[in-house]
Amino acid sequence: MNDQPLVLGIETSCDETGVGIVRGHTLLADAVASSVDEHARFGGVVPEVASRAHLEAMVPTIERACETAGVRLADVDAIAVTSGPGLVGALLVGVAAAKALAIGLDKPLYGVNHLASHVAVDQLEHGPLPEPCLAMLVSGGHSSLLLVEDVTSGVDPLGATIDDAAGEAFDKVARLLGLPSGRDLQRHRFDFSFSGLKTAVARWVEAREAAGEPVPVADVAASFQEAVCDVLTRKAVDAAVSNGVDHLLIGGGVAANSRLRVLAEERAARHGVHVRVPRPGLCTDNGAMVAALGAEMVARGRTPSALDLPADSSLPVTEVLA
Repeated sequence: MNDQPLVLGIETSCDETGVGIVRGHTLLADAVASSVDEHARFGGVVPEVASRAHLEAMVPTIERACETAGVRLADVDAIAVTSGPGLVGALLVGVAAAKALAIGLDKPLYGVNHLASHVAVDQLEHGPLPEPCLAMLVSGGHSSLLLVEDVTSGVDPLGATIDDAAGEAFDKVARLLGLPSGRDLQRHRFDFSFSGLKTAVARWVEAREAAGEPVPVADVAASFQEAVCDVLTRKAVDAAVSNGVDHLLIGGGVAANSRLRVLAEERAARHGVHVRVPRPGLCTDNGAMVAALGAEMVARGRTPSALDLPADSSLPVTEVLA
């Protein structure tokens, strides 16, 4: 057990400061400080507010993670950090903190891709990833289908969102229906497009309101959810079958949606495709996923990143290690 790499991971791509510590495929700590309440009055994430919140939360979150894991900073074998994609100001805070730790502790630094980290985190719950596997990542900023040959180097994008990502569409429709967030809404050939669906809901709601008729919020929310989940799962299973892959991994914040999970499992089972989904707490942005990918980098002997590692807001998923 102790011969496996002990890695600390830092995630600051958006509005959550995440610090995770893993040893190999074992999660030791997953500390998160969210600034969501600070953004609520603006109706969305404000980059400057997020960056300031990361600055304030970084040291306490690192300390909390170490305390939970029962390790000292000097014990870690490597530092991993999200270098992109994400909000550039927010990314800079995490990258700067990771560089400081790497220099101060004389440890290797791994700047990793946020999307690939969402794939790697499943190893903390279900063990090594089948290679190859098909990954569907669904979040507020991304809807992607990825063919994963090797999570540390071989990620091939098959399809992606061409307008609103699924999570973004959930949030916009939620606001339209007077719900506080897409998470509340979710309860009640490989590219994705949800802008037209979002607009159709908006026009229907506007017409009802103009006619003085009540809007059946629960019914609209459920119908919208079903439409989004139908498209996501149908294309994901199609991509898996077309590429001869028998494992489908679902990650990202929207992967916490129970209907998406159920529909994916039903459709995948008809084609002999096994579905893997991390528990909800590991689907959203967190430091554990970054540490998981960093640990895999160390285990596979990947060359560490240079200390002039940049924060790249548009880092392509094909670049797993920056």
